[in-house]
Amino acid sequence: MQTKHSFVDQIEETLIALLLGLMTVVTFANVIARFGFNSNILWALELTVFMFGWLVLLGASYAVKKHSHLGVDAILNMVSPGAARVMGIISVGCCLVFSLLLLKGAYDYWAVFADLPPTSGRWFPTGFADKFRSQSFYEVQDVPMVGFLRFLEDLINYGDEYEKLPKVVPYLVLPVSMLLLVLRFAQAAMQIWRGETDRLVASHEVEDEIEEVRAQQGEQG
Repeated sequence: MQTKHSFVDQIEETLIALLLGLMTVVTFANVIARFGFNSNILWALELTVFMFGWLVLLGASYAVKKHSHLGVDAILNMVSPGAARVMGIISVGCCLVFSLLLLKGAYDYWAVFADLPPTSGRWFPTGFADKFRSQSFYEVQDVPMVGFLRFLEDLINYGDEYEKLPKVVPYLVLPVSMLLLVLRFAQAAMQIWRGETDRLVASHEVEDEIEEVRAQQGEQG
């Protein structure tokens, strides 16, 4: 199980690092083109914005998994372990509901670009809409279409060619990242329920204390 978790961690960390590295390379190349050759990479800014969005949204769910989000645990440190666990379950329950709302909104926003029906229902999905206006022909402003994605023209654009990258591609991160966020909060809920932790986010002081206790237990063992 640990090996599986490490493999998944490596995939997420590699993707996040790749996005950050590509952002740096594209931005640097555009600066060189502008000041060194009096030119401009037209699509550089837009691509960087999209990659930054992917970085933030994917990083949000990864940070939940690693308990790395900022949090205040002053009240949890003042109550009994049982009360802290109950408060942790309530907190993660609120986060789950909120992330489910985000998932519905993210899918509904992305679906029309993929020629798919959005969900019905105001807050939570009750099915799929019978009628919707497809926006699969919408393109980004500057990023050109790439060859290996040409299959999307027949798949969702009824055979019409894309000149620029279709919006369905960069916006895919919306439902994917929100689904990951739901899964991460569900995993955190299970950890609290099983008593493995009593909070979503531990302060750095608590993390240091936990590591110190583990070290002492290792020395005693």
